[in-house]
Amino acid sequence: MKLIRHLTPSGPAYAALLPQGQAQPLAGDPFTPEGLRPDGAPTAHGSLLSPVLPANIFGIGLNYRRHAEEMGRTLPQFPMIFIKTTNALSHPGAPIVLPRSTNASHEVDYEGELAVVIGRTAKNVTRERALDHVFGYTVANDVSARDWQFKWGGGQFCQGKGFDTFCPLGPVLVTADELPDPGQLAIRSIVNGELRQESNTSDLIFDIPALIAFLSASRTLLPGTVILTGTPSGVGAGFTPPRFLQPGDHVTIEIEGIGTLFNPVVAEQL
Repeated sequence: MKLIRHLTPSGPAYAALLPQGQAQPLAGDPFTPEGLRPDGAPTAHGSLLSPVLPANIFGIGLNYRRHAEEMGRTLPQFPMIFIKTTNALSHPGAPIVLPRSTNASHEVDYEGELAVVIGRTAKNVTRERALDHVFGYTVANDVSARDWQFKWGGGQFCQGKGFDTFCPLGPVLVTADELPDPGQLAIRSIVNGELRQESNTSDLIFDIPALIAFLSASRTLLPGTVILTGTPSGVGAGFTPPRFLQPGDHVTIEIEGIGTLFNPVVAEQL
């Protein structure tokens, strides 16, 4: 099933996206035992929202082999984890806003990523049972201010990764039964019509079962937790000279079996 969250006359709501493009209204909560249920006749969908309101957002750095090579880094022994704050959440079609206040950044980068959505509480999960805890998958852009990430952030990533609009998700959430092998999905990022990233999740250093097992070790992953699984080679910082985002740009992330996430880029208005 392809789930969306969209604006309706009564507010945000879940719906199933039908093959004809209509929305089947759904009631309930996808992260409860009762789940979602049909609630009315199909209709045209409203403006798309992020398909999930994350309980937490975990990011994984340096998790594609070719990306590690382009950044001149050795392969990590363990997954490199950072937290992306929930205020960074943004929607399909909504602008990525370049920070221009006292936290101004002129090195904002795109990172196309497969996002995993946890469906039920996970703690000390084995690799073999990890995918049992996945509700579904969506497309993410782990927008990153490289100057704050690498120069001014004191050695941690939270500042560079956590500005408003720095985590677009969408356009749909594909339930896990429709993507039984998330380790074989083509992924592409396109900036202003130019292909920048082209890879496959088979290039992941730590695959999705490994990430869930590692993150859930002595840590509770709540339903609705989003895991950004890392980005492939082709980020703006990997070019010589670097090619960072500018006002007027637009970024498209495509993942096989899920869909296309599009966001324009604007400067913050002070």
